[in-house]
Amino acid sequence: MTSYDRNNVFARILRGELPSTTLYEDGLVKVILDILPINPGHLLVIPRAEAVLFGELPEEHAAAMFRAAQRMTRALRQSGIPCEGVNLWLSDGESAGQEIAHVHLHVIPRFAGDGFKLRMGPGNRRPLAKERAEALAQSLMAVL
Repeated sequence: MTSYDRNNVFARILRGELPSTTLYEDGLVKVILDILPINPGHLLVIPRAEAVLFGELPEEHAAAMFRAAQRMTRALRQSGIPCEGVNLWLSDGESAGQEIAHVHLHVIPRFAGDGFKLRMGPGNRRPLAKERAEALAQSLMAVL
């Protein structure tokens, strides 16, 4: 388990110590507007559980995050905010781009020409040999 800092910005928002624009909250999650949005209407779904990584969350909190995200995608599409599509983005760990050490899910409204891109590196998206795929699957199945 990764060390959790109870003074991270999301923990402080959840305790009401820092302001946020809240759209939804229940006993498991809180949904707020991102203050540095990729596009207008960019939301963050923050679980109330103290967890840095997604795998550390109790399953009910993980499920609640995605239930809230689904509800928010419907709201975005009906709101009049430019939203032709939605990206759900969860960076799990520093190497994956996680900047705040508290699990959170971005709900990002997208529209043609918005300028936001996810880019692959030159070593990504290469064909996987069957033997390598089998070895990877065996490694995962051994711990499931």
